Amino acid sequence: MKRFFVIGLGNFGRTIAAALHAEGHDVVAVDTNEEVVERVAPHVTRAAVADGQSLPTLERLGGRDAAAGVVSTGDDITASILSTLVLRDLGVAEIYVKVVSAEHARVMEKLGATETIFPERDSAMRLATRISSTAILNYVRLGPNFSIQEMAVPTPWIGKSLRALRLPQRFRISVVAVHDVLNDTIVSAPAPDAPLKDSDTLLVAGDDEDLARAARQE
Repeated sequence: MKRFFVIGLGNFGRTIAAALHAEGHDVVAVDTNEEVVERVAPHVTRAAVADGQSLPTLERLGGRDAAAGVVSTGDDITASILSTLVLRDLGVAEIYVKVVSAEHARVMEKLGATETIFPERDSAMRLATRISSTAILNYVRLGPNFSIQEMAVPTPWIGKSLRALRLPQRFRISVVAVHDVLNDTIVSAPAPDAPLKDSDTLLVAGDDEDLARAARQE
C-alpha cells in the first residue's frame, strides 16, 4: 500500500483520489473548498480542508511519507506551481500535475514534475484517432507520437502468422498481445506461428504514423 496526496478536488482530482483508494492505497485528499472535501471524504483515507501550498500543513498530514502526489488545481497555475514546489520540498518522489495549456505543462516540467496531464487534449486526441479509422478500437498515448493501440485484424492479415507478416520490419510496430474477442481471452507475447483469426484484435505499440499506416491495410 502506498500513500498518495491529491491536491485539488475538482472532477479530475476527485476521480483519481477515489480510484487510487479503491485500489487499496492510502489517499490523502486536500482542497480549500469544504463542500468538495466533504463530497470526497467517504472515498479516501483522509480528506482535509487545507492549503495545498503550505509545507507545514502537508507535512502535518503526512506528506513526507507520500510515494507520489497529484496536483489538480484547475486553472490556478500559481497554485499548481506552489503545490508542486511544496511536494518537492517534502521529498515526494513522483509528482503528477494536471495542466491547462502547453505553456503550463512546460513550466511544470521545468520544475521537475514527473508527468503533466492534459485531460481535455488527451481525450480529444484519443477520440480523433478512433473515429478517423474504423480499424482502431482503442488508443493509449504513451509519449510524443508514440502509443499503444487496439486494432481489428486487417482482412489481408487473417489466416497469416505474425512471423509471416513481419510487422516490425514492414511497419516498425510490435504486437504486445492478441485479444480473441469471441472467447474474451488475451494472450501476451503471442505465438509467432499461430494464424490470426477474424475474431482477433491486436494490441500494437509504435509510432503513431507507423500504426496508422498498418491500420490502413484493409
